[in-house]
Amino acid sequence: MSPLNRRHLLSLAAGGLTLPRWATARAASAAGRVLVLVELKGGNDGLNTVVPYADPAYAALRPTLALKADEVLHLDERVGLHPALAPLMPLWAQQELAVLPGLGYPAPNLSHFRAIEIWDTASAANEYLDDGWVARAMAAGLRRRAAFTTEGVAVGSAGLGALRGARAVTLGNVDAFVSQSRLAQATAGQGSAALAHVLRVEADVIQAAEGLRARPATPLATVFPSTRFGQAVRATCQIVAGQAGQGGVPVFHLTHGSFDTHQAQAGTHASLLGQLADGLVALRAGLVEAGAWDRTLVLTYSEFGRRARENESRGTDHGTAAAHFALGGAVRGGIIGKMPELDRLDATQNLVHTADFRQVYATIARQWWGVDPETVVRGRFDTLPFLRA
Repeated sequence: MSPLNRRHLLSLAAGGLTLPRWATARAASAAGRVLVLVELKGGNDGLNTVVPYADPAYAALRPTLALKADEVLHLDERVGLHPALAPLMPLWAQQELAVLPGLGYPAPNLSHFRAIEIWDTASAANEYLDDGWVARAMAAGLRRRAAFTTEGVAVGSAGLGALRGARAVTLGNVDAFVSQSRLAQATAGQGSAALAHVLRVEADVIQAAEGLRARPATPLATVFPSTRFGQAVRATCQIVAGQAGQGGVPVFHLTHGSFDTHQAQAGTHASLLGQLADGLVALRAGLVEAGAWDRTLVLTYSEFGRRARENESRGTDHGTAAAHFALGGAVRGGIIGKMPELDRLDATQNLVHTADFRQVYATIARQWWGVDPETVVRGRFDTLPFLRA
């Protein structure tokens, strides 16, 4: 431990764990807030999602895939959204949608498995961490502030993602989960450490199921898409609507895709983006109906973007930096940051990131949850202004 960190710990101990002013200001409200992480599996093509339509290099790099200026939904005089994202434009007009361009990190990895692990654990490219960044936020103080039903729910997913290491559960179907959890019986007694761990997990499942059994007094009137993503959105809204107060579930992890568009990208990508937009609009509607939109932050992310130049199969290969979205009633809308420069690619002919993705997590830790961002992202990263003060 460095002398600086040792002095910091000693000062905290001597001062009765005195928190910085920014932390105490947000601690009271953080317990009731909801974070919805939407993973775009497979590596979403950021350049055809948030489109630099006015840059001549864009059309030159993508002779068949480039969207024309009159096709895109203009955000400003240089950048627009893919037309399939039209349902999101009212959120843009209401300044509830922020575009976070050029997110990446140094020495990017182009393996699906390793790249998503880097994003989920907020690690550097050359380090391997066991816990997700959300789990570190819980350990940094979130779990002391509220009696959470469970610290996170991965809806419709076999993996926990950024929830790995937290007291979280995976949930394919709300009703099935509640029903199956009744089979788990809390058992007291002595045994091995492994058995004790199993029993603790069992008890957590029972507690989570009891909380998820809650339903809104009046069923949600929101109509949700019939797609797999739309039904994950429905389950998320149903859980949030059925819980009140400072507990409940603070983090949800949803998945959509695959966006691994190596060939014939245009139609597949348009369909996936349309499903994403419809699902996000339904998520907003359901959470507005539940009275929770103003305390919800939605963040999209993906293991990587796609290569700047299209391939010979009218698709795109694994790339690096990409744009993502933050949505919510507390979001400061707009384009937050700089688009990557298409005429300054790296040595592998990939985009150079303009913001580190850990800046997004540091912003959430500090401004959304009021916990130490350096503990969550394991270093000092500047925050980004996509949340209202």
